[in-house]
Amino acid sequence: MSFLLRKTKALEAKIDEYLDCVIQGNLLFKQGIKFYLSETTNEFEDRLHSLEKVESRGDRLRREIETRLYSDTLIPESRGDVLGLLESTDRVLNLLTETLQQFYVEIPRILDDLDHLYMDLTDAVVSSVESMVMAIRAYFTDITTVRNYTNKVLFYETESDKIARKIKWEVFRTDLTLSEKFHMRYFAYHLELIADQAEDVCDRLSIAAIKRFV
Repeated sequence: MSFLLRKTKALEAKIDEYLDCVIQGNLLFKQGIKFYLSETTNEFEDRLHSLEKVESRGDRLRREIETRLYSDTLIPESRGDVLGLLESTDRVLNLLTETLQQFYVEIPRILDDLDHLYMDLTDAVVSSVESMVMAIRAYFTDITTVRNYTNKVLFYETESDKIARKIKWEVFRTDLTLSEKFHMRYFAYHLELIADQAEDVCDRLSIAAIKRFV
């Protein structure tokens, strides 16, 4: 195996490790929301702190990958696309952490009757991020399957929009104060924003995949 090929394989391993962080963060986020809705405070805070650590590790890995891309002059024909994918994917991981932090800081009151809708929304968001990661892995391993996974992201993003809209409809037909209604709407919006960002990643990914075929 040539020196350059070994360097490329090592880079791909680092990218895989980074994507593992996104998957782990995604699962911690889902558990965190579940424990928040069930008012299991200690478990919620434990997932939040774990997610913050995963995000920090992901940031370190991303910077290391970016440095290697330039210092070792690896995959020069795709370097810009890979860097763009890393940066937009990092935004997804950041949003997962930021959203859970907002739950911790602002302690929104979620009506018991709406718990299942917030959990449904979380499930759709988490599925969109999971499919996004699978699409990125496919870009490096089997580019012909990228479209299959990006289509799944689009599906789950659309589902998250529908559920968030239903939450907002339900919220504004309650007898809560206007500020409480706004607060619940705000958190539904921030949940669906994660799926929106996953869709943005896949839009970028689709263009990068097309360029590989040209």
